[in-house]
Amino acid sequence: MRLTSNYNKVNIFTSFVILILTGIIYYVFIHAILTDKLDRDLGVEENEIRQYTATYQKLPLPAGFLDQQVAYKEIEGEDVERTFAYTNYFNSKESEEEPGRSLVTSVKLGSKIFRVTITKSRLESEDLVRIILLITLATTLVLLASLLLINRFFFKRIWKPFYTILEQIKSFEVSKTQKIEIEPTRIDEFIELNTSVNAMAERVKQDYRELKSFTDNASHEMMTPLAVINSKLDSLLQTENFTQQQSAYIGDIYYATGKLSRLHRSLLLLSKIENNLISDRQLINMQELINGKIRQFEELFKKNNLKVNANIGSLELNMSKFLADILLNNLFSNAVRHNIDGGEIDVFLDQENLRISNTGKDINIDGMLFERFSKSVESEGMGLGLAITKQICNLYNFNIKHNYLNGRHVFSIKFNGGS
Repeated sequence: MRLTSNYNKVNIFTSFVILILTGIIYYVFIHAILTDKLDRDLGVEENEIRQYTATYQKLPLPAGFLDQQVAYKEIEGEDVERTFAYTNYFNSKESEEEPGRSLVTSVKLGSKIFRVTITKSRLESEDLVRIILLITLATTLVLLASLLLINRFFFKRIWKPFYTILEQIKSFEVSKTQKIEIEPTRIDEFIELNTSVNAMAERVKQDYRELKSFTDNASHEMMTPLAVINSKLDSLLQTENFTQQQSAYIGDIYYATGKLSRLHRSLLLLSKIENNLISDRQLINMQELINGKIRQFEELFKKNNLKVNANIGSLELNMSKFLADILLNNLFSNAVRHNIDGGEIDVFLDQENLRISNTGKDINIDGMLFERFSKSVESEGMGLGLAITKQICNLYNFNIKHNYLNGRHVFSIKFNGGS
């Protein structure tokens, strides 16, 4: 969930709860105030009745008005407890009952006690409370709608610098000289973010330049001594007579030097792929490339008595032809190296997948198969071929998987957005 959406959700919910609670409290207080006013009016009427009784020694006539009624009833015993209560009030003009508020009290007239019931209409008070409640609800809805619109448009505008920087970070390529443009803003946090992102981008570019320089220098400096060693070994073999043991030693040196050269080239290639230093993208025909690779490996297939089953459809990919050749070369070499005598290799290609499977024994390193220097005990390779293959797939957003099913190693590549 986006930050603004999360903030809007919490803000709107909190505002809604607060406005509802305050509306309820407001309603209760207004209702209490209006009820208290009615009670005071009833008390005033009560005092007038007592004063009239004390002055004239008789009860006022029972009265019935539009909004007030007074009734008397002689009772025996003690005085009635003075109480207020909600009741119904009959409006003779409208010929209907209305909500009312009554005061029940008593007055003495000589030796007689009369219960006095004074009732007032609550209709106007209830209408006023209802109007206040509707106004409160309408105000709440308007405020919530205003908050929603403000959060939608104002926050979208205020967060624009952040999303602009985010989009530039997503499209940032260390090999290019582009700069992250600063979006004009007066928000201190975004100004600091702009500064920090640009400083980080400069450090990354500097590290990239240093790594590229190191890669170039390493390639030159390491290959030269290895070439000199091979050259001297060739000269040594041509000018001296060696014993069988000395020849074996020189053969071991040749083997180690060759392995070191291949290791150097593989690590250098892996470094270039990881840092996206190979950028010769072009539209290549994978069908032709795979068919050509099968012809190149034909002698090895015959030598190991391997049967190749090919189902190759047409597919064009936009990628480096050099890296595509290395990817296929590693997969085919792996299929030959880890096969069995008289085994099979199946090759399948369509618009979305490349699948190369071969018969062979389970090597039990599936979890680390694509790690550097990960190889089985029987393997004579350096353990970098599949690591390079994995990095090539990562570079072009391909998804590569390995499964061991029914005595077969299956390597599947799904071309996610790479075509």
